[in-house]
Amino acid sequence: MNKIVKPERVTQNRIIKLFTSEKLGYTYLGNWESRENSNIEELELKKYLTGKYSQEVINQAISALRKQAEISSTEDLYTINKAFYSMLRYGKPIKIDAQTQPETVQFIDWKNPSNNNFAIAEEVTIKGHKERRPDIVLYINGIAIGVLELKKASVSVSEGIRQNLSNQNNLFNKQFFTTVQLVLAGNDSNGLYYGTTKTEEKYFLKWKEENTNYSPNDNLLDVQITQFCAKERLLDILHNFVLFDFGIKKLCRPNQYFGIKATQKHLAKNEGGIIWHTQGSGKSLTMVWLAKWILENRPQVRIIVVTDRTELDDQIEGVFLGVEEQIVRTRSGSHLLALLNDPSPRLICSLVHKFGSKEENNLISELETNKNFNPQGEFIVFVDECHRTQSGRLHDAMKAILPQNTIFIGFTGTPLLKNDKATTLERFGRYIHTYKFDEAVADGVVLDLLYEARDVDQYILDQKGIDDWFEAVTQGMNELPKAELKQKWGTMQKLLSTQSRLEKIVFDIKKDFITKPRLKNGRGNAILVTPSIYEACRYYEIFQRFKLKNCAIITSYEPNESTIKTEETGNGETEKQEQFEIYQRMLQNNGFSNAKDFEKFAKEKFKKEPANMQLLIVVDKLLTGFDAIHCTYLYLDKQMQDHGLFQAICRTNRLGKEGESDPYYKEFGYIVDYKNLFSNLNKSINDYTVGALSNYSVEDIDGLLTNRLEKSKQRLDDAIEALHQLCAHVPMPKGLIQYCHYFCGDVANPDELKSKEQKRVTFYKLVVALIHAYNNIAGEIIQAGYTQVEADKLKIQVNDYIELRNSIKHYSG
Repeated sequence: MNKIVKPERVTQNRIIKLFTSEKLGYTYLGNWESRENSNIEELELKKYLTGKYSQEVINQAISALRKQAEISSTEDLYTINKAFYSMLRYGKPIKIDAQTQPETVQFIDWKNPSNNNFAIAEEVTIKGHKERRPDIVLYINGIAIGVLELKKASVSVSEGIRQNLSNQNNLFNKQFFTTVQLVLAGNDSNGLYYGTTKTEEKYFLKWKEENTNYSPNDNLLDVQITQFCAKERLLDILHNFVLFDFGIKKLCRPNQYFGIKATQKHLAKNEGGIIWHTQGSGKSLTMVWLAKWILENRPQVRIIVVTDRTELDDQIEGVFLGVEEQIVRTRSGSHLLALLNDPSPRLICSLVHKFGSKEENNLISELETNKNFNPQGEFIVFVDECHRTQSGRLHDAMKAILPQNTIFIGFTGTPLLKNDKATTLERFGRYIHTYKFDEAVADGVVLDLLYEARDVDQYILDQKGIDDWFEAVTQGMNELPKAELKQKWGTMQKLLSTQSRLEKIVFDIKKDFITKPRLKNGRGNAILVTPSIYEACRYYEIFQRFKLKNCAIITSYEPNESTIKTEETGNGETEKQEQFEIYQRMLQNNGFSNAKDFEKFAKEKFKKEPANMQLLIVVDKLLTGFDAIHCTYLYLDKQMQDHGLFQAICRTNRLGKEGESDPYYKEFGYIVDYKNLFSNLNKSINDYTVGALSNYSVEDIDGLLTNRLEKSKQRLDDAIEALHQLCAHVPMPKGLIQYCHYFCGDVANPDELKSKEQKRVTFYKLVVALIHAYNNIAGEIIQAGYTQVEADKLKIQVNDYIELRNSIKHYSG
């Protein structure tokens, strides 16, 4: 029988053959294991430049390029790589003498891919502090622009990613990566993953392309390399889809790439349309890449980015400035008119209300008498969140003020409502590109959302109910966390004796901060959505009494004395007075005199220090356009529906920075609903035909929410089964000695120990996955559908696997 899983060498030979085939047409430079190698192969580069420039110009240009690629052990790879990329993309002006004009040397012909020499070399020995040998290096005109690490199908592609990451460290071969733009890893089971210099493992992307002509029998890795590394595609990505964003170098995701390519086709026909990419899939950067392409390729065009909220206007300005793209922000309606009349700012951002709100004195009426108003240039308008204000009266105002040939491109992170689809499509045009929530989850771009409805009155009715609830939520917990919760129980009983609904909800949330791993360990935090500012203030006061003090109210309220000067009745505090005093106490306790400064402080803490800002209490703010990767739980105590609800729940779906090896990494976003918004608790949560999302087409929101307990049970069952399969071949009688020999071999023999390493690492990872799965359900294991006998058995199994893992770790050294 032929070996099913081929060795890495076989895979590498096949991929080299693919690169040099007629499909890709790369030149094979050879096996460079025993030669001196450089990230700029001078002979290859001279060969390309000869005939295009004089020899003197070529020599100076190569010298300048080499100098730009140099890096010392103390210099930052990001900075050097950024400067090198700029020279690679825009060329290097060379001035031979004072009398002649500078001549810009282009090291790559970006417009004509076939004019360049695409080549590969294998086993490229890189000498540095420690010698390394990447499997394949991609060269364009002798410049190393890509490094590809290959693994056999049974070895995770993450091993290749980590290998590439370690090679970029100063201890290894940092100096080689100053010219590198693409960092690739792949195998036959995972396919091709791509990133760039210093991309963290978690943010490597998997290439995915739809509507291809490949058959199911074609090798996944071969197909994706053929797509991604095709000469025209590769140059397009390098030229148009690289960003240096606040110290992080980024490449486009597949949905961003194909969304922009589809938009370019629409613009070629002077058509607009709608780009619907779900919340968290990189809509803002899609705008940036599209804007940069338009500004470079259509010099007569000016771009206006229109939003309908100050927070979004702030965000858009920050995103463009972060990638060093100058954008002018409108201050008023008259300022907007002045900018339109002046041809110099080609990139403008504005609130839609500047086009026609009462505060702006109705610009349309003003323009009827303004004979000097004449917008300069052609306009393309990016309309953010195009499902909202911008598709109504204010959209008409935009069209009236701007030239008739203006093209409108709508961006949205939510699907269109069934009743609004016709109007919105009529105003903006058809869909240009869509990327739905379930696709983004499957691609690992955003996290899956787990949903549960909690009726606190169902659990807390009297003293016995409180005690019963304590036993229920702690069932299956280890003794230490259960004891910690018990110590705090007396105080909570007294507070809950009032039977206040708000206090019960606060208790419920406090319980999560004591028992849920990410909240308990300060890796994650939460947002509570309340129906009014007054309710938010009451919640805040109760949380203070419950000793959850690292929380803040974020609303539009400004606690000015003028708001309560007519409130004194002599008959006790009014709601406005109580609201004012709570806000003032919160500001004073944190050392602030105004709400705006405190809001900025609280948001930064929430984003960067989750343990020090555990909970934000909001009404309407932060429910759209607010990205905080640590935010793991969203608690809903407000009637919401449609776009507002969709955007709110997606606050929790952003990927965390932790890797899977971290025992508390962010796996899901959790939605806890105290309002029973879906009205269908007896049905599957995937039934969206009733409840708060019923105005969407079912196919547009398929897979948005998953029942938390159902998903948690499935994960735990899968984790147990995976470990069972891995350990199935451990010889009988399956004692500690047999397990240790199976996963370690003879520890006195380094080669044998090394040969078992992958199997051992897989075991460690599966045990960590089991711990995660069990911890997330331990307190509700009976409610999830296990019998008491099964629950007791599971607890023993988990502890046994933990002890076995620790024993194998010690045995292997």
